[in-house]
Amino acid sequence: MPSALRDLENDTVQVLREVRGRFTNPALLWSMGKDSTTLLWLVRKAFFGEVPFPVIHIDTSYKFRQMYEFRDRWSREWGLDLRVHRNEKALAAGMGPTAATKLECCTALKTNALQEALGAGGHDAVLLGIRGDEHGVRAKERVFSPRDRSFGWDYRNQPAEFWDLRQAAVDDGGHMRVHPMLSWREIDIWEYVQQEAIPVPDLYFANDGNRYRSIGCECCCSPVRSDAGTVTDVVIEVRRSREGERAGRAQDKEDAAAMEKLRALGYM
Repeated sequence: MPSALRDLENDTVQVLREVRGRFTNPALLWSMGKDSTTLLWLVRKAFFGEVPFPVIHIDTSYKFRQMYEFRDRWSREWGLDLRVHRNEKALAAGMGPTAATKLECCTALKTNALQEALGAGGHDAVLLGIRGDEHGVRAKERVFSPRDRSFGWDYRNQPAEFWDLRQAAVDDGGHMRVHPMLSWREIDIWEYVQQEAIPVPDLYFANDGNRYRSIGCECCCSPVRSDAGTVTDVVIEVRRSREGERAGRAQDKEDAAAMEKLRALGYM
């Protein structure tokens, strides 16, 4: 393994073990995308094939069929304590991508659903596979990022993280967001997937001249033109690309500040 990838792997494993030691009831969010699946793979490496945390899937009910199939297969094969949570009240009221703005839909079906899931599980920390290079707002994050009891993120007043010294304290009723892969880049993910032979949904690979570079709800994702049919092809393509990874994500197009608004409210 290249030394740069080895360093990223070691740093991430260190954070994962630190979380296990410093929090009483952490959980891991799994969207079935390449980043959170890579994080799940690293958890299994950090804990010798086991995943010692509950794995939460926040299900909007609008994901790609292939993502649900991928979730069901690998949660069985990896023996995950998988907990699927949906905002049933909002769904029953008709919330969906055609019923509201993307900001309102994501808040109800993702942020509020996550709040319900963490409250029901009593989790004091949650692990996410976000990366700083994916979006400018995510680049403002810290590895350990506290949220208050209302899920708010005070991005203007974040704790410093010098020499890997991280604050683990949260306000009463709040929780800690932990981002072990914040310093990874998109190309690092794909090179690590290639190196480790990590399974990912086949949506990432070309079909009839198109593939998805970023996946989430089917109604909010658009494919990119591509002939990359293997992981090796994707690695080559990503190295050459000058287009943003989230160029096909609808919530980023509807409102230029949508991501900052979403994350301030507690979005993943």
